[in-house]
Amino acid sequence: MKKTISRIAIMLGISCFLYSCYYDKADILYNHGGAVCDTVSTISYSTNVRPILEQQCYSCHSGSRPSGNIPMGTHIADKALATNGQLYGTINHASGYSPMPEGEAKMDDCSIAKIKKWVDAGSPNN
Repeated sequence: MKKTISRIAIMLGISCFLYSCYYDKADILYNHGGAVCDTVSTISYSTNVRPILEQQCYSCHSGSRPSGNIPMGTHIADKALATNGQLYGTINHASGYSPMPEGEAKMDDCSIAKIKKWVDAGSPNN
């Protein structure tokens, strides 16, 4: 009887261990409430792009002494970086560009896709 109980306890323990494992997938672990990246709609500078840049870029690249002497924070400045390819190249960590944000992981794919769509649309002030 003790052997049977021991075997059942061992089998139960192994089963619990196997079922407690999970796959380390970012979209499962951090699905942000099921939010889907919408790059089908029109991407707006004021609604979509500027908030991303504010969160990721403006703390270093604005004010009277912007980092790397690369000012950001206005549509004119941001559009200039978009037009010359520097904005997308740096946030996408493309070869030949300084990867930004400096010393941090690349922006999430959704943010990069939204900025890319805005750049491809001519970087409108909308």
